[in-house]
Amino acid sequence: MRIRAAAAAALASVSVLSVGWLVGAPAVQSLQATLTTTLTRPPSNETTGVSSTGGGTGGATTTIDASAPVDEALAPTSVTGTFEGSAVQTRFGPMQVSVTIDNGTITMVTPLQLTNDDRKSVQISNRAAPILREEVLAAQSANVANVSGATYTTQGYLRSLQAALDAAQF
Repeated sequence: MRIRAAAAAALASVSVLSVGWLVGAPAVQSLQATLTTTLTRPPSNETTGVSSTGGGTGGATTTIDASAPVDEALAPTSVTGTFEGSAVQTRFGPMQVSVTIDNGTITMVTPLQLTNDDRKSVQISNRAAPILREEVLAAQSANVANVSGATYTTQGYLRSLQAALDAAQF
């Protein structure tokens, strides 16, 4: 009976994840397209260089002429430098990172302080820091998921990183 219940629970979980994936993927693509269009479209009501086709729901296509004027406030910045985040106190000790940005791209995240309250917190931080660094480099932001088993480390790391990104106006 327990095996049957466990199998049913696993099947239900897989089903929920599958439906969520199917529903979420188009929504993410739509959001990315909207953000790309918003960041490159002139802010005025004029459609110089921008043409849209399609109407109703879905299927809209936006073409952007590279020679059209672009609002500089919406254009990506080309920040370069190394910026330190603030030290963030967590339950298991302080966290602080610095971020290196080259021409608007995060190229390196370096931990300056990792949690050090006890041996276990040191082990957790040493395991989580490289994972977080890779996730941040891939995402090019502090918007990444928690590392399993390292919630406090992740939260401190990302808060310090966000402070560094804010200092860089990134």
